[in-house]
Amino acid sequence: MSGGFRFAALTLLHVRGKRLEPISYAFSLTHTLSYGLISANWQKPGEIGQLLLGGNIDMRSDATKKGVERAPHRSLMRALGLTSREIEQPIVGIVNSFNEIIPGHIHLRGIAEAVKAGVYSAGGTPLEFETIGVCDGIAMGHFGMRYSLPSRELIADSVEIVVQAHGFDALVFVPNCDKIIPGMLMAAVRLNIPSIFVSGGPMLTGRQANDKCVDLSTVFEAVGKVTKGEMSQSELEELEEIACPGCGSCSGMFTANTMNCLTEALGLALSGSGTIPAVDARRIRLAKESGRKVMELLESNIRPRDIVNNQSISNAFVVDMALGGSTNSVLHLMALADEAGIDFPLEAINEISQRTPHLSKLRPSGEYHLEDLNLAGGIAAVMNEVSSQLNLEVKTVSGKSLGQDIAGAKVRDSEVIRPVSNPHSARGGLSILFGNLAPRGAVVKSAAVIPEMMTHAGPARIFNSEDEATTEIMKGVVKPGDVVVIRYEGPKGGPGMPEMLTPTSIISGMGLDREVALITDGRFSGATRGAAIGHVSPEAAEKGPIAALREGDWIKIDITNNRIDVELRDDEIAQRLSQLPEFEPRVKTGYLKRYIEKVTSAATGAVFK
Repeated sequence: MSGGFRFAALTLLHVRGKRLEPISYAFSLTHTLSYGLISANWQKPGEIGQLLLGGNIDMRSDATKKGVERAPHRSLMRALGLTSREIEQPIVGIVNSFNEIIPGHIHLRGIAEAVKAGVYSAGGTPLEFETIGVCDGIAMGHFGMRYSLPSRELIADSVEIVVQAHGFDALVFVPNCDKIIPGMLMAAVRLNIPSIFVSGGPMLTGRQANDKCVDLSTVFEAVGKVTKGEMSQSELEELEEIACPGCGSCSGMFTANTMNCLTEALGLALSGSGTIPAVDARRIRLAKESGRKVMELLESNIRPRDIVNNQSISNAFVVDMALGGSTNSVLHLMALADEAGIDFPLEAINEISQRTPHLSKLRPSGEYHLEDLNLAGGIAAVMNEVSSQLNLEVKTVSGKSLGQDIAGAKVRDSEVIRPVSNPHSARGGLSILFGNLAPRGAVVKSAAVIPEMMTHAGPARIFNSEDEATTEIMKGVVKPGDVVVIRYEGPKGGPGMPEMLTPTSIISGMGLDREVALITDGRFSGATRGAAIGHVSPEAAEKGPIAALREGDWIKIDITNNRIDVELRDDEIAQRLSQLPEFEPRVKTGYLKRYIEKVTSAATGAVFK
């Protein structure tokens, strides 16, 4: 048995020891065998690898493997089973976020194996390492959600540590869920070595007997229906059985899929990365091609900061507006801009929204899902439709300009992706609100707000935590016309700025989303719909105006004109705030204690300073 095939057999035993889905198992086996064939004939590196070995560029990995003094380092590499040829070639880090707790990640070993096949075929040596990840759905509604946003900074830091310690020449990032994608994006621009992204892809939708499509947000909203007596417990149990049918990021235009789609718009992923379903073989082919492509990026020395700039961030927000993406995209794109040293004010987002039509209503705003968007032409088709609003000259990882990338893309379903001549609305799907209640801004997914709630005024119902709000909403204390205020849930106050999907879903499930608004210094899941306004800045823990609110204060929301105000004079607000005690952190040990000390406002992306 050749060395290559022996490696394949050992990996096969390893795969059999894991509880992988059949499709993941098949991909792992197939690509492991292909590595065996490549390894057995390693004297023939790919063309790009040969060019790099020929000395066309310096390799970062030389610091770990070149020269007599690096004999101990090479000895350790040989302990990994690497041959001399593999050590000599460019070392490509495969940054995988596989784990067995997130449905969006359970299949990522198969994706990473395909990436490795692509890297091998182009003459590189792929070495995989993994990051942590949090499933926002499983973490939702309890203390665990306070770790979700903070995990973003840990992911970026941990990638930096591994890459810098081991001297990788290039990177392929394999993310798939809410904070993992932006954490890896931040790491990519921070490290600024040739990099490409290929996601694990979206989950298929669940289908009921009547062929009605359902998803995770359907289950969250069903809790409100059970509370109101409109759905039985047995119907809820039947729904939870089918809503999430398998691997992939949750199937609507929630945060994970928003960020995967925007990674395409940024130019850091090949076309299809945001929308090809997780279980589709095209995703494996895309992963292989991404592995090959990173070797071309290395040869050309094209780096993330050659791609991510003010124009590409603007392009991402244009696509975000056209799609009606998650409000969390504002938080993450602002953090990415900060990491790249780009000044991108919140006010610019409203300017983009005003000129960009909203073309796609996907869940939770509409009834379509990511698989529908993919069939309709994907992100390339969306970008082609709004091309007049994009900077088409920016670079992408394809090696071409954005304009060249999308030139042939066509819309195949004009209901899923409407033409600019017939949009759902003339303005984009997100809005930034300012006013005496949010001097540094607040965010709302205007695409998911019904017309009659675009302006709303009502009395404040004050809750100082999400748990308190959820309990009282389920008791029926919130009445039509109210403005629910959930505060002390910001980056410092939460801590960790937890998502409010549970209370917003219960409000929707109880049928109150047509008459009740909700504002918070926390944030929302991408699955949230209704007049849900988050990221209110400054937050209550920093004595922002939201901390001055009292029960019954009259709040006015005007999404059309980007305003959110309370009927109080500035001096009244200041006097109330001066009477408040200093905020006492809820967590005083561990990582969250350090997070509270370092994190900044949501207006700056909740980054560390």
